[in-house]
Amino acid sequence: MKNNIFRILVNLIAKTWKIEFLGEEPKKTSIIGFWHGKMLPVWFYFKKYNPVAVVSKSKDGQLLSDLLSFWGYKLIRGSSSKDGKEVLAEIIKSLDDNLVLITPDGPRGPKEIFKPGLFVASKKTKKNFYIIDVEMSNPYIFKNAWDNFEFPLPFSKITLKSFGPFLINKEIEKDELNNFITNFKYK
Repeated sequence: MKNNIFRILVNLIAKTWKIEFLGEEPKKTSIIGFWHGKMLPVWFYFKKYNPVAVVSKSKDGQLLSDLLSFWGYKLIRGSSSKDGKEVLAEIIKSLDDNLVLITPDGPRGPKEIFKPGLFVASKKTKKNFYIIDVEMSNPYIFKNAWDNFEFPLPFSKITLKSFGPFLINKEIEKDELNNFITNFKYK
């Protein structure tokens, strides 16, 4: 019951957001990465593509999964810290014919620091990835959350900026990839 109320309320609020998209629109069979703390507008915007979402198996992840299912997403449940190999295998399979959306700093942080999943998936599949940056005019910020989660209030103006496409060379060695991830700048 609580999840239904949450889902309905978020959906109603999201319909009031004014979202502007800048940059190259990701192609089908790409990976889209965006920060955990600013995720809701990205999930809402890309629902029109019937994509795949990677969501943790946590209690909060269940709340998000219910919302994303309502928005038409196919789900991969798990994270880099739990079920990492299985999640990666499902991402690789999904990229045959879907966009796959990932929060590369989730589910527990540290905030806005890349974990390897997005890059490894790009390497193994030879698929491009994009990073989406989010700016919100009027968010409520959950200051006690590890990611300082931002919830756009009704009628917020939101800008989604697309950076990419990027591609990880399939031949890159593990040490080189780790160095690349540590030093990766998308803007």
